[in-house]
Amino acid sequence: MPAPSAATFRRLADLIAVPDADKRPTRPVVEAFTGREMATVPVATAEDAKAAIARARTAQAAWARLPVEERAAIMHRYRDLVLSRRVHLMDMAQAETGKSRSSAQEEILDISMTARFYARVAPKLLRPRKAVGMLPGLTKTTIRYHPKGVVGVIAPWNYPMTLAVSDAIPALLAGNSVVLKPDSQTPYCALAVVELLYEAGVPRDVFAVVPGPGSVVGTAIVENADYLMFTGSSETGRLLAEQAGRRLIGFSAELGGKNPMIVTAGVNLREVTEAAVRACFSNSGQLCISIERIYVEKSIAPEFVRMFGARVREMTFGPDYDFGTEMGSLISESQVKAVTRHVEDAVAKGATVVAGGRARPDLGPLFFEPTVLTDVPEDAECYRNETFGPVVSIYPVENVEEAIREANDTEYGLNASVWAATKAQGEAIAARVHAGTVNVDEGYAPAWGSTDAPMGGMGISGMGRRHGAEGLYKYTEPQTVATTRLLNLDGPRGIPRRVWSKALPPLVKSMQWLPGR
Repeated sequence: MPAPSAATFRRLADLIAVPDADKRPTRPVVEAFTGREMATVPVATAEDAKAAIARARTAQAAWARLPVEERAAIMHRYRDLVLSRRVHLMDMAQAETGKSRSSAQEEILDISMTARFYARVAPKLLRPRKAVGMLPGLTKTTIRYHPKGVVGVIAPWNYPMTLAVSDAIPALLAGNSVVLKPDSQTPYCALAVVELLYEAGVPRDVFAVVPGPGSVVGTAIVENADYLMFTGSSETGRLLAEQAGRRLIGFSAELGGKNPMIVTAGVNLREVTEAAVRACFSNSGQLCISIERIYVEKSIAPEFVRMFGARVREMTFGPDYDFGTEMGSLISESQVKAVTRHVEDAVAKGATVVAGGRARPDLGPLFFEPTVLTDVPEDAECYRNETFGPVVSIYPVENVEEAIREANDTEYGLNASVWAATKAQGEAIAARVHAGTVNVDEGYAPAWGSTDAPMGGMGISGMGRRHGAEGLYKYTEPQTVATTRLLNLDGPRGIPRRVWSKALPPLVKSMQWLPGR
């Protein structure tokens, strides 16, 4: 199956929220598998981003007036469109990122699940709800949820479809407009999924796509939007959090991870081996929640290393627009260099390569073998720092206590995986791991795919949460409306103020026995 056609790129380019886009400076967009230029994309300016935000702010008022049920109906249509156009979308995801077909399909499934979940629950969650009033019976208290306004989304290149729209879906349902800055390497992935939002019924100015450098377009978004959602590195997250903090706007981010897996004695090693391949090498390891550290009890460590190393050496990888390979390429030359540097540094300091360990230019310009290391010393760069590539290190440990201690010995806290002899033991270990999501008997997908539950990072792995009610409410301003009935705090007419003031403390004390107090 070939990369998308030139006509497809031209059609999508017309959706960019930049006037006279055909007259702007451009940057090339290349096919990751081959390095061939497929198209160019206009490079927007800070003024373009500000103008898009101004239009989005005007359009947001009318969008917010739509009943939430109508906005939910649009998202139901969107889910159906995404699934029906999945072949086209997977082609685009593979072309721009070099990921395998199965990893491209993950994006489609995630978008459809997220759209379905929020379209189903948003009308109920956003409905005004009663709260217990100050003086029950005498005070009626209602909580209403107002949209933030214009939500800025800065999306990464590793999952450029789902991370462009899945965070925007609850923002839109809450009545916000969205201005998106896609990564410069993957702009057409974002445009391909946003095109279907327009087809489903979202007005163009309610969701604007403005491609361009983060230092220019991203800065303009954080300086002018009413809320910011970011997915990317912890280093960039810190900078954006500072900028958002100076403006006192809300900020949510999923950042980096150095995610551990714990394997105890008594597990089915064949099952663990297969799952570890998925956990470590999906999306070529370019996944914030993928596993980069495996802690195995010493009694089973030699056998696990043997089985896992053999399985990784058998992995199929290469340029394939079908489901015939398990792993694709990396995204860019800089990623290849970063992965190579981590592996070479570890080996120079004493690490052993069990599988992989080298770039494969014979397959294409950006391929690197799935790699397993042992004996990685603490001074190796990959020991504590996120590699964000197809590299995992195995560490034998004396017991479960050491495994938990080592797993938690990090500034990160995004995702973890636990494999134990029993489900109960696995869940007990999971409760002690410092991570926003922990998967028992899997790598990352079950926790990520549980859209009814919050997902995000502890430590330097993020702020706020996506998914669940938290992922919707963060895009709202809760408002409390309290209505006083029968009498106010001056007390009943005819009772002296001094008498009423003395009566208030015992009255308030008596309220502890009322329901909800």
